[in-house]
Amino acid sequence: MCRIRFFLMCSLLGASLLLPVDYYNESDLPTRREYSMDAFTISNITRGSNKLWVHFSCLWCISFYALFLLHKEYKEILVIRLQQMKELRHRADQFTVLVRQVPLCPEHNTRGCAVDHFFSKHHRFSYHSHQMLYDGRDLEYLLGKQKKLKKELEDKRHTEILSNGSQEHKQISTSEEKLREITHMIYHLQSETMLREKELPVAFVTFKSRRNAALAAQTQQHSNPLELITEMAPEPRDVSWRNLAIPQKILPLNKIGVILAAALLTIFFAIPVTAVQGIAKYEKLKKWFPPAMAIEFIPGLSSVVTGYLPSAILKGFMYIIPFAMLGLAYLGGSISNSKEEIKACNMVFYFLMGNVFFLSLISGSLLDEIGEYLTHPRDIPSHLAAAVSAQAEFFMTYILTDGLSGFSLEILQLGLILFDIIRSYTYGRGKERTPYLFSFPYFRVIPTVSLSIMIGMIYAVVAPLMLPFLVGYFCLGYIVYFNQVQILL
Repeated sequence: MCRIRFFLMCSLLGASLLLPVDYYNESDLPTRREYSMDAFTISNITRGSNKLWVHFSCLWCISFYALFLLHKEYKEILVIRLQQMKELRHRADQFTVLVRQVPLCPEHNTRGCAVDHFFSKHHRFSYHSHQMLYDGRDLEYLLGKQKKLKKELEDKRHTEILSNGSQEHKQISTSEEKLREITHMIYHLQSETMLREKELPVAFVTFKSRRNAALAAQTQQHSNPLELITEMAPEPRDVSWRNLAIPQKILPLNKIGVILAAALLTIFFAIPVTAVQGIAKYEKLKKWFPPAMAIEFIPGLSSVVTGYLPSAILKGFMYIIPFAMLGLAYLGGSISNSKEEIKACNMVFYFLMGNVFFLSLISGSLLDEIGEYLTHPRDIPSHLAAAVSAQAEFFMTYILTDGLSGFSLEILQLGLILFDIIRSYTYGRGKERTPYLFSFPYFRVIPTVSLSIMIGMIYAVVAPLMLPFLVGYFCLGYIVYFNQVQILL
């Protein structure tokens, strides 16, 4: 609701002050293009005009109102957060610290003994207990195999009852023997001797109070900073168990690899964005692709091709990016699923800001002047400012496309429907289906909404005609996402 109130105030200010000032410019009245959006932008104001003080004053009003809303919003969030901490003060993860890079105990040659000795000595009055983690990939594989064999055994027993044959009885005996062997292997893996061999240098240490747990998580425990690394443990349902098995020495390499992969994805995505901007500029499209002149003979088709089609193509490309970034964030080695989503949110937002916003400006309005930048680099800011107002029509179409098609697809959940159909007729065929409710896709929604907020704040003074569309966009988004969150709750 905060962003709706902000852009509603900006719309009222823009409609009452900025639009008349931009449109009624005396020096531009004879030559103004009546059907162009440039007549409603700041580019219609001549350089050095006193009317720019109106825009400057409106910018100050908008900035102070945004700061007021942020202060109010953060104050409300602080109250809600404190209330939540008060209600959930007995939650186990608030008393637990995750300890990584646990060294071996020189006396007993185990890591669990080292954890107990260290925290019993240095946190004598606050230490409660600890739990070591073990590499359970072999156990997980055997449990899956056991479950599969049990299901096959039930099917064979059902077939034997119907057919009454000796062949089925032999198959059942063989399956029962395999099942007993797997069960014995599972018990063997759970023995104390095997657990010591599968022990990981990771432990959950529990303290008697939240204060002691927070102090232990925020202080260096060992003289060697690469040993006994502590941080607050995530919620049990939020833990990324596979990433806890990654050695601490490899984590920096994983993070560097994720950053490089995200940067390469951002760079290579510039190719389709540049092509989309070429479609948006019809004169350039005719130069690059002469058969495109045929669309002039069909009434209204050129407006669809140069107006709606580029934004629709761009949204289609953008749909797969959040999932790719989430996969990269998973490889980064975060200890919890929520941290993976936060990293994915950041990477997707930087990707959108670089490709959808800045690259759209460069490829749409400034690509033909790249030679001039090299000879006159001091003119780059003025060219960028001119490009921002020149691309106002494209970003307005982008907001409309995202609002109309994006929210419609969000209600339909078309991606999940297609995924469920493909799974039902391919690898999931014949398997027992368990009901599962997917969580809210924060990594996909938050960056897109943040980009729309950034576009709105940039164009609040430059092109105020865009603001009513943003208000409608956020109102529609509030209805859609509020409905989805209520369903999940």
